[in-house]
Amino acid sequence: MTDAAETTWLTVPDLVELTGESPSRIRRLIDDRHLLAARVDGVLKVPSVFLRDDAPVPELHGTAIVLADAGFSDAEALDWLLAEEDSLGTTPIAALRAGRKSEVRRVAQALA
Repeated sequence: MTDAAETTWLTVPDLVELTGESPSRIRRLIDDRHLLAARVDGVLKVPSVFLRDDAPVPELHGTAIVLADAGFSDAEALDWLLAEEDSLGTTPIAALRAGRKSEVRRVAQALA
């Protein structure tokens, strides 16, 4: 995983406690790409930066769809979102959190 040492990872039980949603709802958010998750040490985990105010970052869903349309697996999309992107000057998730959704999606579309 990209920047795994610098990323705080949340398990499904962590997300249940944080969001107040049921475990099945958390898994549905992952399945529907409102959140992206990876297996870390055999446990399904979500990077904490994918949440804002105890809910998925709204811009993440559409961006994950764009990446899937560009041929990225969920794991590849997660790696791309956490890795430094030269054309953005930061990580794509940081740019999304800063309100730069259109710019991030343009870069993602160019990867196709």
